[in-house]
Amino acid sequence: MIQIDDVVVSLDVLREKFLCDLKACHGECCIEGDAGAPVELDEVEQLEEVLPVIWDELSEEARAVIDKQGVVYTDEEGDLVTSIVNGKDCVFTCYDEKGCCYCAIEKAYREGKTNFYKPVSCHLYPIRVGDYGPYKAVNYHRWDVCKAAVLLGKKENLPVYKFLKEPLIRKFGEEWYKELEIAAAELAKQGLLKD
Repeated sequence: MIQIDDVVVSLDVLREKFLCDLKACHGECCIEGDAGAPVELDEVEQLEEVLPVIWDELSEEARAVIDKQGVVYTDEEGDLVTSIVNGKDCVFTCYDEKGCCYCAIEKAYREGKTNFYKPVSCHLYPIRVGDYGPYKAVNYHRWDVCKAAVLLGKKENLPVYKFLKEPLIRKFGEEWYKELEIAAAELAKQGLLKD
């Protein structure tokens, strides 16, 4: 573990390799699991604001869930998460003609229709951030649906923290990320990041 400001980072974030391979997984992380994606309180308003922009992209089932319970709910563990359809699909998940899923919010962002990218927890995956009061913990989350991403990351020799540079900066800031890079380089010099 390393600590930068009030953030403790698991060495796995620096050591493990990862590169999303949508051709192989078809975006399964948006449709598998027992709860929606974690959402920060200040993101709820942004999710509600983007709804009119993406409404027509969403499935009938997703629209019905949103009409009934809103864009988020509190899961069994007390966390605020995106609403889900049929116990699995995130309400913002859509499918292309090849059956590959995508995020309607991210699509709208890329098309210049909104300035909200998507919940930061989605942007950060496979990193999960735990909030423990005086400090936050940044951990690498292993999940079978991401096997192809691990293989591609190893092939390209891309550590998790480099793959997720943009969302890490979004969450913690550029100065924090520069400190992370310095720490990673020092640990690599010491031989502490080898598999």
